[in-house]
Amino acid sequence: MRKKTKTVNIGGVMIGGDNPIAIQSMTNTRTDDVESTVAQIKELEAAGCDIVRCAVPDMEAAKALSEIKKRIHIPLVADIHFDYRLAIAAVENGADKIRINPGNIGAPERVRAVVDCCRSHGVPIRVGVNSGSLEKELIEKYGGVTAEGLVESALDKASLIKSFGYDELVISIKSSDVMMAVKAHEMIADKTDIPLHIGITEAGTVWSGSIKSGVGLGIILYQGIGDTIRVSLTADPVKEVMAAKKILKTLGLRHGGIEVVSCPTCGRTKIDLIALAESVDRMLTEFDDMELKVAVMGCVVNGPGEASEADIGIAGGIGEGLIFKHGKIIKKVPEDELLDALRQEIETLR
Repeated sequence: MRKKTKTVNIGGVMIGGDNPIAIQSMTNTRTDDVESTVAQIKELEAAGCDIVRCAVPDMEAAKALSEIKKRIHIPLVADIHFDYRLAIAAVENGADKIRINPGNIGAPERVRAVVDCCRSHGVPIRVGVNSGSLEKELIEKYGGVTAEGLVESALDKASLIKSFGYDELVISIKSSDVMMAVKAHEMIADKTDIPLHIGITEAGTVWSGSIKSGVGLGIILYQGIGDTIRVSLTADPVKEVMAAKKILKTLGLRHGGIEVVSCPTCGRTKIDLIALAESVDRMLTEFDDMELKVAVMGCVVNGPGEASEADIGIAGGIGEGLIFKHGKIIKKVPEDELLDALRQEIETLR
């Protein structure tokens, strides 16, 4: 059962309430390099990213947002640390949301200045707290970095912003400790109706980070918690979007697109199934506008039957392979033509 949260408008993308869980990623280009940043954002758009975040470390980056906004099609979030003037400049240059930690912005009057600017432009504020930035007094209070400390920190900062008469808020509480992040989200979901942006911070490389994120975010999302999601990887951010989509689809929270199923290989396999499956995965990015289940099987004897639930699939043999639909063989082709033959068959299903 989805936890009910307040609805917030981020540049035309509605989050919270009954709205779909939005996928977010972050550019790793220099934001003041407009050409590179726009190019990367367009790649993220094509991959299925709903909201993109850019670092704003200086005034040049803040001013670049204006030109970037003209050339992209998804909402832009400005990531701000320390300097409240950068937050104001980002909003004035078209940011659809800002991410701040009020604790490192400075005195309350500086936070108020940011809030006043966001209110006048109708820009939501994401209050971001993570385990690496938890206040010293909360670490001392709870005897270390804990889920309880993360929750208290986030709610205190949200209350500060609300005290200035503004409640267009999103909260994120992140940790690289998977179970700490899970516990913190479980706790905060019972204490507020502010939409939650969820993620496992500093998750790692594509391999380890995807596993950590899949486990942690899977537990959180399964409990109906979360309104936007980011899979944080040390990798091309397009891979973050691909991983997020897979997590949401696996949980039945997002539909459409291509789903690939493949067997784990065994002694009966007579084809380089690992390389074939990877090639199919890459090829299928051309068809992500379709809703389709594709099977890649290593055995022509059992493969078609085992993958009969797939809309279409291939099974490898000795120097050749089969193409099948819903378990029924439709074609036999040489091994080196298998990938192209699969592409052609999928084209007929458009």
